[in-house]
Amino acid sequence: MFIVAALVFAAGFLVTALSPSIVVIDVARIVSGAGGAGIMAAGGAILASSYDGAARNRAFALMGTMAGIGIAIGPTLSGLLIDATGWRGGFAVYTVVSLLVSLGATRARESRADVSGPVDRAGSALFVAALSLLMFALLEAPALGWLHPVILIAEIAGLAGLALFGVMQRRSPAPVLAPALVANRGFLGWSLATLTTSIGFLGVLVFLPTYLQSAAELSPSAAGAAMLLLTAPVLVVPMVAVTLVNKGMSPRLLIMIALTLVVAGNLWLTALNADHAVTVVAAPMVMIGIGMGASFGITDGQAMSLVLAEAVGMAAGFLNTLRGAAEALVIAAFGASLAGLLSVKLGDTSRAAAVGAGRLTPGAEAEELDAFTWSWQLTQLGIGLLCLLLSVIVIVLIRGRAATPGETT
Repeated sequence: MFIVAALVFAAGFLVTALSPSIVVIDVARIVSGAGGAGIMAAGGAILASSYDGAARNRAFALMGTMAGIGIAIGPTLSGLLIDATGWRGGFAVYTVVSLLVSLGATRARESRADVSGPVDRAGSALFVAALSLLMFALLEAPALGWLHPVILIAEIAGLAGLALFGVMQRRSPAPVLAPALVANRGFLGWSLATLTTSIGFLGVLVFLPTYLQSAAELSPSAAGAAMLLLTAPVLVVPMVAVTLVNKGMSPRLLIMIALTLVVAGNLWLTALNADHAVTVVAAPMVMIGIGMGASFGITDGQAMSLVLAEAVGMAAGFLNTLRGAAEALVIAAFGASLAGLLSVKLGDTSRAAAVGAGRLTPGAEAEELDAFTWSWQLTQLGIGLLCLLLSVIVIVLIRGRAATPGETT
């Protein structure tokens, strides 16, 4: 599965590089996304089945470090590739890298379930459809309105689809997501921990550079350099965190510290203001980055240690689905919140969209920047409170005695 996913990933990049139109590019990017999802799920399962104990912790921490490197230098590297080779050349380079990944995977240890069974295609399709409907509603609501019939239908259908998915999984002989896995309190707690830190990290990562360029009048490169306060800790902290755990520090204590940093950093960002934008965001960005890095270092290893060997593929898929859903939904929700609040403040949807993209109207900069700041503060307050609520749930789920693989209570 890993090799096939890597080849699909490469094929998407190759078609993009050779694409004659934007429509073909869009389709090819979807193909690459599907391949990337397969790499993430199968890769996590291979690591979980290949290592145990401290070695497994280090393996997942290294995977987290690699993800941190991608977050920190990915956009910069892509820009350099485009400057050097053009956008088609950049995708061609990624094609070659993907082929090398698939070749390297031929040396990985094989991992198979002891008992094979049918594939729950209906459950998979229903889950994807439900998530897509909810994402559509979040993305389109600022333009159409939250009470628009299309948005209401999408929201209701998406929620109903998720509810039906849950019912189907309980009755399916081969569920794509076994109820016993979700009922494992320890596994669910560690999974929600990675969801929480992702929520607290992604909105800031994606949307803060635009605000800094508008408020502090930073150049794109200067705004990118400022964002290293957020991303640089993700390069270092995962390995530090797993070293502490392997030397005897309680992983529960460490994740509690990480969640506290993420919650506190997000709530601190409600103090954002245009006069001292970089100064105000510096400390909370470092806090969020450290919290995210610690989570990257320990959550996957701790979660997978609570899963039976035959369920590692399903567990890895669940973890990465949470991350992927968090990325998509948080970015959509954060952007929708900013756009919606700006529309309320400015009374003009088109103008709000321009301000949210960092394009201020000459002569009205002060008014629009105030509205932008107000929208940011309220959105950030919502993110901080959501992370706080999820953190409490995580602590409740993972507290007490250590769970054992396969535990369902």
